Amino acid sequence: MFAHLPMLDGPSVNDSLTQGGFRRSQNIAYRPACERCSACISARIPAKDYVFSRSERRVLARNELLTRHLVEAEATLEQFELLRRYLTSRHPGGGMAEMTWSDYVAMVEDTAVRTHLVEYRAPSADRGPGDLIACVLVDELGDGLSLVYSFYDPSLARRSLGSFMILDNVVQAGLIGAAYVYLGYWVEGSHKMDYKARFRPLELLRPHGWTRVPRRP
Repeated sequence: MFAHLPMLDGPSVNDSLTQGGFRRSQNIAYRPACERCSACISARIPAKDYVFSRSERRVLARNELLTRHLVEAEATLEQFELLRRYLTSRHPGGGMAEMTWSDYVAMVEDTAVRTHLVEYRAPSADRGPGDLIACVLVDELGDGLSLVYSFYDPSLARRSLGSFMILDNVVQAGLIGAAYVYLGYWVEGSHKMDYKARFRPLELLRPHGWTRVPRRP
């Protein structure tokens, strides 16, 4: 199922569609509508109610020296080179494996909604910007933040950068008073998506609406 985001009121339409389980790709919002399958479930973190676990606090502490830069949604070659390393290492056979520079520019810049990039950089010894080690494209919604796509240096596995970017955006949502951080789709039993179920409390979009999954005892 697809819907075009109009240029004039794209942000408000994107808000409504995201809250209804759609995801954005450039100016298209989509939602799986398979006839015999309903495995793809939208997931979001209730940022206002989130209490970080001990392991999550360790992830945040492990990356506390990284600098966080909120930048305009403009593609750079530095970002693209990091994305290529990430895709080659983590998703070599995925649908984005053959992404070109033009594809990346379109993913970041071809949009009618409120969006930005967050760059995470390593400490610099010469007061420069530091090496780019992680990046996430984030939509700004009326009720929160939607993480459109994230990527990171695959050689830095110990930093748990994928989880860190989610946790950092939960922190940022709390700072601006946003209610939710939208994670996209979760599929139960999918090895590549299992990490989303680790964030608790979590809300999943069921046929009757958003349902809270409580913290593990």
